[in-house]
Amino acid sequence: MTAHKSIKVIDLFAGPGGLGEGFSSLTNSEGKREFSLGVSIEMDPIAHMTLSLRALYRAFPIGEVPDCYYDYVKGKITREQLFNHPSIPKCAHDAADEAKNAELGKTPAKDVDKWIRTALNGEKEWVLIGGPPCQAYSLAGRARRTREDIKDFEKDEKHFLYKEYLRIIKKFKPSVFVMENVKGILSSKHGGSRIFQRILDDLSTPGKGLSYQIRSFVVDGDSKDLDPKDFIIESERYGVPQNRHRVILFGIRSGLARGTTELKEHPHRFILERSEKTATVKDVLNDLPPLRSRLSREPDSDEAWLSAVVEASAFLDSWGSEYKEDVLKVMEEGARDAQARKSTGDKFVSTNKGKCLLTSKQKDWYLNPKLDGFAHHETRSHMRSDIHRYMFASSFAKATGISPKLPDFPEFLLPDHENATDDDAPFTDRFRVQLPGTSSSTVVSHIAKDGHHFIHYDPSQCRSLTVREAARLQTFPDDYFFEGNRTQQYTQVGNAVPPWLAKKIATVVLKFLVASRQKSKKKKPRS
Repeated sequence: MTAHKSIKVIDLFAGPGGLGEGFSSLTNSEGKREFSLGVSIEMDPIAHMTLSLRALYRAFPIGEVPDCYYDYVKGKITREQLFNHPSIPKCAHDAADEAKNAELGKTPAKDVDKWIRTALNGEKEWVLIGGPPCQAYSLAGRARRTREDIKDFEKDEKHFLYKEYLRIIKKFKPSVFVMENVKGILSSKHGGSRIFQRILDDLSTPGKGLSYQIRSFVVDGDSKDLDPKDFIIESERYGVPQNRHRVILFGIRSGLARGTTELKEHPHRFILERSEKTATVKDVLNDLPPLRSRLSREPDSDEAWLSAVVEASAFLDSWGSEYKEDVLKVMEEGARDAQARKSTGDKFVSTNKGKCLLTSKQKDWYLNPKLDGFAHHETRSHMRSDIHRYMFASSFAKATGISPKLPDFPEFLLPDHENATDDDAPFTDRFRVQLPGTSSSTVVSHIAKDGHHFIHYDPSQCRSLTVREAARLQTFPDDYFFEGNRTQQYTQVGNAVPPWLAKKIATVVLKFLVASRQKSKKKKPRS
């Protein structure tokens, strides 16, 4: 029997590793990984620490990760003690070196090329994944930059970081590449022309004698037949409990594409399979232990926090909404239940033994029996005035099934700025409840700055989401540990590709690579 050989993956602009995690989590019937990460490159030093830790985890066969890893996640030992532990062999240290802390475009190309060449070790069939930073393409980023000098915006090097991705394609000729970016890239312009079309043209013909078919993961055909919007993947359609819409390109080396009969005859087999059921916020958060938020700008205690929750209903006295009685009832119920909320969580909390609504697939994906708890499940501190708003917003959402916008708020709960209730005011959904019965809004890196867009649906908890809850919505397994402080952890989670979606993408890529090996039988010449 031929030993199983995994397909090498090179991950550029890796972030905390969501895309790579999806690829490396795809296994065959014997539990062997179909893909293995050769190099992951990330410029942020904290995200790099997360990457190298996960590389250490993956160095062990599935189910055989030593206890010292879980001791580290639980805070029982330091990172240094983990990496020096006798249960961690040299091969695991070598695997951790797969993650490189480097800035593509600034790190010398010869160094990057050496890492890739060493990792590939002569392999011809391999996959390039990743996506350049998106600040220059994102709608929010562009809105902020309109206040800057347009010349500075035009010179922003982030517009062209894909050129480094392109350089590596040209030099190393991957069989397949997967490139991810924000939806705003479709409308972003530079010098009067659309950046996306320029990227498609460049990726299609990266070098002399080298070309790629650029395909969609959700619509049949290649870039010549497709509308730019056909490259958008709506994550909620594929088992991710989040309305995350991203542009993801599926590049196939043209010779391979032309030689793969199944791709030509049955292209529909190489697109993502939609999930039968939408995964909801409550589906993936329900088993996490309930917590209360903390109080900021005043001494925090159970009693002080509860008083803030209880007094919120007083702000509805002069509110003339038709929903007033229903919302008040929910607020009163929430305040009663809030009396049981004593814990604000911790860097690691033990498993909640209550009812768990995770499906069997979700349990297999998220839970690890060796962990028996949850890392990064601790609450932030909120001002008393924001606790009042969170209590109202979550109660309004529970009573009506809708997250309130600022015009729905009682006057005395409005934030202190002009025109807050105008229909055309910016960010009228500034306080957004993540509704339990549907998928969440997009988890973005801004969650690191405040939690107003990510309010927990349970009024009795009256808080924003924890890092672990955000990671659940991003479909990171519970044993995925994010390095850094809480702000840095939120940023990493928000910047990531959902690993569950990445695994589905990896399934399509694997299906193509297997099909590409099936050469058409040549007709025997007549004798």
